Amino acid sequence: MDPADLPDIDAVLLSHVHHGDNLDDAGRALLPAAGTIVTTSSGARSLPHPARGLRAGGTTRLEAPGRPPIDITATPCRHGPPLSRPIVGEVIGFALTWPGQEHGPLWITGDTVHHRALRRAAAVIRPGTILLHLGGVAFPLTGPLRYTMTARQAVRLCEALSPRTVLPVHYEGWQHFRQGHDGIEQDLRSAPDRISGLFHWLPLGTADQIHL
Repeated sequence: MDPADLPDIDAVLLSHVHHGDNLDDAGRALLPAAGTIVTTSSGARSLPHPARGLRAGGTTRLEAPGRPPIDITATPCRHGPPLSRPIVGEVIGFALTWPGQEHGPLWITGDTVHHRALRRAAAVIRPGTILLHLGGVAFPLTGPLRYTMTARQAVRLCEALSPRTVLPVHYEGWQHFRQGHDGIEQDLRSAPDRISGLFHWLPLGTADQIHL
């Protein structure tokens, strides 16, 4: 999909700004056209464009004439094994709420593994829809250590939350993604039907409608 074919961008939510698989050169080129950029505190300071910086637990609001306000709460991420933050940097997810939601908040997990702070935050949010960053990111230098969730971790998370819809993202296009579409589907086949049936794939370059 050509960037020129995208609709107007009201806001960009950046889990982090320091890795190319989350904000590549094409993504950076789009930022000046965005109405609002929301990202980590350190990321906001590093960008050459005005941005709102949040730490986990922080909030901000998007407002525009004729549209309902959207409240955004930053959620905790751990983009790797324990004590890896000095290396991998600051990362957050986003919980979005607005008037008239029928099934609970929209939660964008951000790049994270499955960990205690994430589970606690998710239990408070009780999301209806989860935009779930997967891929099971790993690198030869660090062996079996993971830097984003695998499908098995995602199943554990969803079993505890029982969302209405799960939208997998962040699993294709980069060599360090160790679990692509087929691997995710394989793990989902061994998950309970009530969990595997929640997953809804978003084909690249096509529009879809999700009832929130």
